[in-house]
Amino acid sequence: MSRATRRTAWTLTAAVAAGAMMITPALAAPVRTATATTTGGNASDPTASDPTATSRNTSGGKALGQPFGRIEWRACTETEFQGMRCGTMRVPVDWSEPGGARLELALVRRPADDQARRVGTLMLNNGVGRSAIEQLRLAMRTGLPRIAGDMTKRFDLVALDPRGVGRSTPIRCAEPLRPAGVSYFPKDRQAFQTLVTHNRALARGCIRQNGDLMANVDITSVARDFEAVREGLGERQLNWYGILYSNLLGRTYADLFPGRLRTMFLDTALDDTGSPLRRIFNEAAAAEQSFNRFAAWCTGSPDCVLRGRDVAAEYDTLVARADRSPIPVAGGAHRPLTGEDIRVATQEFMNVSFIQWPALAKAIAKAQAGDASEFTRNPDRTLDLVQAQVPTCLDTSRPVRTFQQVAQVRKRLAEISPHLGGAVSSWNRYAGCIGWPIDAKPVHSGGKVWGAPPALVVQSTHQALALHSEGRALASQLPGSVVLSREGDDYSMFLVSQCVRDAGNRYLIDRALPKPGTVCTN
Repeated sequence: MSRATRRTAWTLTAAVAAGAMMITPALAAPVRTATATTTGGNASDPTASDPTATSRNTSGGKALGQPFGRIEWRACTETEFQGMRCGTMRVPVDWSEPGGARLELALVRRPADDQARRVGTLMLNNGVGRSAIEQLRLAMRTGLPRIAGDMTKRFDLVALDPRGVGRSTPIRCAEPLRPAGVSYFPKDRQAFQTLVTHNRALARGCIRQNGDLMANVDITSVARDFEAVREGLGERQLNWYGILYSNLLGRTYADLFPGRLRTMFLDTALDDTGSPLRRIFNEAAAAEQSFNRFAAWCTGSPDCVLRGRDVAAEYDTLVARADRSPIPVAGGAHRPLTGEDIRVATQEFMNVSFIQWPALAKAIAKAQAGDASEFTRNPDRTLDLVQAQVPTCLDTSRPVRTFQQVAQVRKRLAEISPHLGGAVSSWNRYAGCIGWPIDAKPVHSGGKVWGAPPALVVQSTHQALALHSEGRALASQLPGSVVLSREGDDYSMFLVSQCVRDAGNRYLIDRALPKPGTVCTN
């Protein structure tokens, strides 16, 4: 049986959704057993286990200064959310002005199957600009409860769309993120000025549409929203599942509100210490490594339509051809694609290898035949690119401001990543912030976060978005944490590895961490 067909249908569909719901807990003290009803929630508060009630703030608003923790619940009407409660909550747009304008947060709560043995609430978090509610929908559609074990049996699952994203008050912008003629890799001063002018126009148009929300979708404001939600849920502590950006969000939350997290399960950690260029160069190296592994697999695999060919060389030729003469997209609904467009799209094909690698090979072959349409399809249906761009510009310092600096970065990226040219998501978003008229407000990172529980950090040995070493870097900030390595090229590892599921369930229920150096190979 071929590699592509060995997996079951739930894995195929769920994993394609970037960040497909890894419902795993996170952080906890190693080799320790928790008493479920006392550590996970408030057993005396009926709203802690009854999602049909209107939840109220049970801490008197002490953490946030005043009570914001009222969630209005109603029965969800959508098929995937049958038996669940959908909720809304209003919080300040600007947490420094709690009496000012409000925005609405949207959340969905799936009650634990075994309420008598319920441990608490597990927050399901997604990447930047990605809807946690849509992540939960995909997980339910693909049969998550059949494989999740104690995670769905003993935890209420709560998906909260962050401010600015999805069903919460969203960021909406009329201007396209990167229209024709705008390059994130400007080759001359004129192209650089075109990029800056477009970025400023995009931001100003977004400000006209969204007002003060544009300056308040930063990671600190989002973390404060989670504290309001914790109060509204009536939980003394939360359990945290994160992926990529939401791992950094969990760290920020733990730093702001010590002791509020019982566990943290962090899938595919990022290292945001130091200059943002360090993160960009790390990601470029990770993506290039992943591309080389894809090319080697493709040459020898019966699942690859380019089998037996020099895939890397053919990809380079395709990119050069598209830069000379953009390749049409069938149907005419999308502009023809340049080589930069193809490179930008390629990284999204490398996050779940057994599904997306065969799809990438088909996309290359189809583009070679004159139709680049496969490179216009976003595999992550939970992601809105503009809703990812705005918080990135707020959370990231901007040391690169001039054409000379961009040229130096471009040269370095080409050295690190000769096939992909450094066209990775972190650089694309960073380049989209050059000239941005709203000041950045990045959080301090790199120090110890003593208010966090020891985390379970799961990191693939070969992943297109993050180096394996980035897992160790984040774990070092969370005292007592352990990195569980998974041999492979994927994220959403709870879905693709029984070994990871077993470790995640042990950690979530008992707060027992695996031995340092443990590697999952299945």
